[in-house]
Amino acid sequence: MTSSSERPLLFLDVDGPLIPFGSSAGHSEVAAASSTTVDQGNPLLVRLDPGIGARLIALRCQLVWATTWMEEANEVVAPRIGLPRLPVLEWPDADAGGTPRGLHWKTRPMVEWAAGRPFIWVDDEISAMDRLWVDASHPGPSLLHQVEPTKGLNGADFSALAGWLDAQGHPTSGAACAQSRTENHRPYGGP
Repeated sequence: MTSSSERPLLFLDVDGPLIPFGSSAGHSEVAAASSTTVDQGNPLLVRLDPGIGARLIALRCQLVWATTWMEEANEVVAPRIGLPRLPVLEWPDADAGGTPRGLHWKTRPMVEWAAGRPFIWVDDEISAMDRLWVDASHPGPSLLHQVEPTKGLNGADFSALAGWLDAQGHPTSGAACAQSRTENHRPYGGP
C-alpha cells in the first residue's frame, strides 16, 4: 500500500461530474421522494448519487475538491455521497491576472498543488488549452478527464480513471468500476 503522499491526486469538481445538468425529466419525482425540504435550498442536490463516494474512494487516490463550492463541498456534498472531509483547492484572486486566454482558472492552481505528483482532474470544463498547459507545466503523469455534464460520472468514466491509474502502477480496488445500484436507475436521464 502506498502512502498518502505517494498516491495520485484526484481533483474533483461538483457541478457536472457529481451534480449532472441533464434534462429535468424525472426530477419532480425525485424531489418529492426526498426526505429533506429542498435539500437546504438547493434542489439540484437530489441529483447526487449516494454511492458515488465509495467508488471515488475505491480509486485509492487522494481526493481534493476543485470546485467553486469550496468548503461547502465538505459541508453539503460530502455527507450525501459518503465522503470524508477533503482538502479544498484554493483559487487565486480573480484580479491577480496572468491567466493565458483559454486556460481554465483551475488549471494553474492544480498544477502548483500537484508539484510534479501524478494527478487526475475530473471536470466538465476541460479544454485543449488546459491539456497543453498541463503537458508543458507538469513534469508528472496527469489525466484530464472531461465528464459529460448532462450525465455526470458514470461507469465508463470510472473505467477510464481506473485504467489510467492501473497503467501508472496505482491499482484500484476494482469497486470503482463496479456498477452502483443507483447508476442504472438515475432519475436525471444518465445511462
